[in-house]
Order: sequence, then C-alpha cells, then structure tokens
Amino acid sequence: MTAMRMITRDTAVFLAVARTCAPDFGHATAKAAFLVTPDGFARAEQSAGDNRYMAAAAAFDPGQALAEHRGLHRALSGVLPTIAFAGDRATPDALFPNNVFATAPGKVVIGRMRHPVRQREARREDIRAFFRDVLGYDEIDLSQQGHPCELTGALVIDRARGLGFCGLSERCDAQGAALMHAALGLRATLLFDLAPGEYHTNVVLAVLAGRATLICPQGFADADVVETIAALYAPHALRLSADEHASFAGNAIALSDEVVWMSAAAEQALTTPSRELLASAGFSARSVPLAAIEAGGGSLRCCVGEIF
Repeated sequence: MTAMRMITRDTAVFLAVARTCAPDFGHATAKAAFLVTPDGFARAEQSAGDNRYMAAAAAFDPGQALAEHRGLHRALSGVLPTIAFAGDRATPDALFPNNVFATAPGKVVIGRMRHPVRQREARREDIRAFFRDVLGYDEIDLSQQGHPCELTGALVIDRARGLGFCGLSERCDAQGAALMHAALGLRATLLFDLAPGEYHTNVVLAVLAGRATLICPQGFADADVVETIAALYAPHALRLSADEHASFAGNAIALSDEVVWMSAAAEQALTTPSRELLASAGFSARSVPLAAIEAGGGSLRCCVGEIF
C-alpha cells in the first residue's frame, strides 16, 4: 500500500510515514457541530457491559443531564454553529452521536455499533436526511456490515494531516478500522490495542487542532504506542496522570485553534504542568459542568459530532 493509504500496527513505519504528512489534508477543526439531546437519559445495560466508566442506574439524573446538555449547546454555539437533534427514549446513549455519525468534506459515514441498543441510532432518518438532503453529503453506510466500527469513539483523527489513531476493543475490530480508514480517506492509520477495560480511544487520546495531543498512558496496552504518538507531537504531547484520566481530561476536543474544551471535572483535575503545556501549544482550557452526563460513561468530546 502507498503511504497515502497506509494502515498498520508497526509503530516505526507509521511514525516515519506520519512525519512526511504535511498539514494540508483539511481543516484542523470542524466548521460546525451537532448534538443529540439526552431525552430518556438512563443506564443502558448493554453498553454498561463493556464501559467501566458508566455509573450505577441510581446515579442517573435525566433532568440534570438535560440541563447540562443545554449549557453545552449554549457554550459551543458561541464558538461555531451548533445544532441539536431531539433524543429518543429508545436510545438512551444517543447523546454520544460521534460514535454513530462522522463526517469528512462532502460525506457522512454511519458506523456499525456493537450493541443493539446503539444500532438503533444509526437508523435515525432525520439525521441521515440532514446530511444527505440538506447538506448534500454522500452517505457511506457501514452500519449493516458485521464488523464493529464506532467511528470517532474508536478512531481519533488528526484532520490537518489525515492521520488516524485507532484503538481496538470490543467496540472496533481490525476490519472495522480498515473500513473507517477507507471511508474517511485517511492517509495513514495506526492500529493498536487499548488496555483491558478501555472501550473507546477518545477517552484516552485527543489530538488538538493537529498540533498537540493529550495521552492517557494507562489506556494503552503497549507503551511503545504512547511513545510513538508523543514523538509525533513533541514537544506538545501531554501525558495525563491517572487522576486526570479518571476525570475524563483525555475526552477533550479543540473546536478552534486556541481553545480545548472539556468537562468541568476534567478541567479541575488538570495539574499546573498540564495547563502550562497546553498554554505552550497555544491553547487555553474551557469547560462546562457535565457531572450528570458523565454518569453515562462519556464526557464532552463524546457528545460532540463534528461537521467538516
């Protein structure tokens, strides 16, 4: 395979190719965002089976989650156009739409979710029609094939250089990763195993506007993968502590060139050295309270669908 369409587990090969990829693949940050409101927010037992971050059912507060989500919508709307689709009581995890829908310029990709309760989300005709009929995007539907590929939950993307970082777990296998790599037209994707107990890459890794990264080392099965990613983004590779990891600081997103967004708990967990490293990369941290939403096993980045 050519360097322009390479998918590999070999960290040395990936790093050599990635270093040749100029930041000319596309815009580093999204032009708009979309959310799905947490209507019917509740513990989905199927999802809880492989999401250790999810709280017990008694800890779910649907009213507070909805209020937090409105706050998130207001905050992001001050940065870029942000729309919200209605939720559905039949899909209690739908407030995390980036696992199901992902975009690249001119196309929308629909992922194959592992659990049946989440597969229902891929059948949302209103969201499909928005991309297909309103924006005129081509639809690439991966939802009916047999390999799990939970899009930008499993696949963290450097949009500036066209690079993918895909952690394999029960939520994404190697064939699913290859399908996402092809659908999004990435130049090179690194495959690796997540640590036992981790379900999505975007909980343990964030690439910020193509020039910095947040890494939770405990979330990777192989330390060499951590070092490879850190080398690619040095000197702006921030290794988060166990406390920062547990507070969802790795589940962050840059929606502009200057700000990284995360939950209030994540920002409060940031150490002084972490803040200083972000500042050295040209970022400040902004946050919104998401404690009730985080009971669902995800945080701010999981709530945000990016439109490129």
